[in-house]
Amino acid sequence: MEYTISLTDNADSAIEGAITAPLIEYNRVFMGPSNWRTLAVLLRDRSNSVVGGLLGRTSYGWLFTEVLAIPEAVRGSGVGSQILERAEREAIARGCHGAWLDTHDLHAKRFYERHGYVAFSEIPDYPNGFSKVLMRKSLLPVVA
Repeated sequence: MEYTISLTDNADSAIEGAITAPLIEYNRVFMGPSNWRTLAVLLRDRSNSVVGGLLGRTSYGWLFTEVLAIPEAVRGSGVGSQILERAEREAIARGCHGAWLDTHDLHAKRFYERHGYVAFSEIPDYPNGFSKVLMRKSLLPVVA
């Protein structure tokens, strides 16, 4: 079989599916089903428009938070905490035992630390002068 290699900056969902399908099948054979499901917690304004929220997914017993964003006007009001806690409750209901995410070492890192997340890796100078921080949290109940 002959192959060609090309480059694009516009990979739609069909292309993403074609690229990830062999890896998903390979992982399924060795690790079992991932039970991959998207998860979104939506923040809506008075006109019912989505103005922020959380996007993520659950798989292999973990919640991955891809994005948590809220408007500047409501930061510090507890809305971000409510959104994160709602996502974690749903992840637990889906059978997850842990949560992970990546963020930058600005204010968001402290926000996640207040919610029990701990840093486990760091990429320095991403972007230059800052770090990308990987964080995780156990969703299992603490036994005394």
